[in-house]
This record gives sequence, structure tokens and C-alpha cells, in this order.
Amino acid sequence: MSDDLGVVPLDGPVWPTDQRRFAVPLTIGVISDTHVYANGSRRVPGEVLALFRRFRCGLIVHCGDANTGDVHDDLAEIAPLIAVVGNNDVDEVIDRLPMEAWFDVGPHRFVAIHGHGRKGQSARAVARTFADRAACVIYGHSHEPVIEQHGGAILFNPGSATDRRWHPHFGVGLIHVTDAGITPELVLYLNPAHLVNIQP
Repeated sequence: MSDDLGVVPLDGPVWPTDQRRFAVPLTIGVISDTHVYANGSRRVPGEVLALFRRFRCGLIVHCGDANTGDVHDDLAEIAPLIAVVGNNDVDEVIDRLPMEAWFDVGPHRFVAIHGHGRKGQSARAVARTFADRAACVIYGHSHEPVIEQHGGAILFNPGSATDRRWHPHFGVGLIHVTDAGITPELVLYLNPAHLVNIQP
């Protein structure tokens, strides 16, 4: 059914959010490289979604390679979702998402990217190119969980929640933001069931 303007409302959550300013304190749930294919068996573990709810995340950031929009639907039910395009995303996702997303939390400037750049350039090297313009650069692509300081910026990669590849752990992230600063936290696991033991 359309409204009086002839606009047909979308069913389910609307993603991504247009919101780009968020108040502090705020906990951001960070996830990347979920690689959920329409005809595949892989899914974002329910324990990851429950973790973001348990920590009362007021924003979720997905750093690309969701592969299908179903992942974004699930995340947008928890909190406003900011997401960017990865190099493996399907057309539905590519058409709706930017390559980079800038946003502010209190006095702090953030940018989310996937991290794929020129051939042979690492995701970390791509992230570093944004470090002079943001307090925190959130990225993915490498499936490697990372927290590091580069110049005045925090570079944060949660790893992959579903596809650890050659890394020992799956990973997601929590970023706690106050007026005073940004505190990133990696949540690494071998089995999603272990996440139920992680409490705020």
C-alpha cells in the first residue's frame, strides 16, 4: 500500500541510516567481512547480534563484504546502521552504500571504509591514508583483528565474524566513546557460543 504521495514504504528495517551525528556516551558495535551469500549456509551468529544488544550499542558499523543485504537487515534491527561497500558485495548492496562513511560521535570524527585499494596495497595501508583526517578509522578487508595508533588516529579492524581465514580467531568489535576519548575493544572467539560469557 502506498501513502498519499505514492511512495511505497519498505518492509522491515531501513538501512543505512542517514544519521551522521551521535551523542556521547555511545558504544559502537563493529563487524566486517561477514561474507553471507544468498544461497550459502553461512550466517552472522545470533550470539554476535545478542552481544551488540547486551552492550546496548547505539550504533552498528559494518565495514563491507556483507555480500547480501540480509546481514544489514539483521543489524539495523539492533541500532542505526552505518555500512560501506566491500569488494565482494552484490549489486543490491553496492547501489545503497558508499565507499566511505564519515560520522561524528560527540567531539570525535570517525570514518568507516572497507580497505580495498590498489592491487598490492594492504588494508592497513589504505586505513593509514585516512589517519590525518579522523580520530578513528574503522576498516575491514584483511580479516585481521587490529587496534593500532597511527599518528593521532586509532586504526581499528574487528576481523571477521564468520570467516577467520588464516587468523586464529573470529572477531567483532566494541568502541566505547565519551567526551574524553575513544576506547576500542576487540572481541575474539573460536566458538560463537563463548560470547554469552562476555558481559558489560
